[in-house]
Amino acid sequence: MTKRDLAEKLSERCKQLHLKDAELVVNAIFDSMTEALSKGERIEIRGFGSFQVKQRNSREGRNPRSGKKVTVEAKKVPFFKVGKELKKRIDK
Repeated sequence: MTKRDLAEKLSERCKQLHLKDAELVVNAIFDSMTEALSKGERIEIRGFGSFQVKQRNSREGRNPRSGKKVTVEAKKVPFFKVGKELKKRIDK
């Protein structure tokens, strides 16, 4: 599913909301989520899951083509943890 698909679903459910307006809503939500994660904040959507930023330490890796050792720098990565309710719904 894409952002466009989400906007279309939103527009279908809320008849008074035109597709362009639904796209603005979806973009605003994702922009807010991105901004919160970039500040290091945690996002929790009950029944769905939570997003947070995790710190990965630097480590030694290998170039898959040459097999040479390379240093992988420390970095922050987004992490999603699935909620219990979503797990149950998918498992059915």
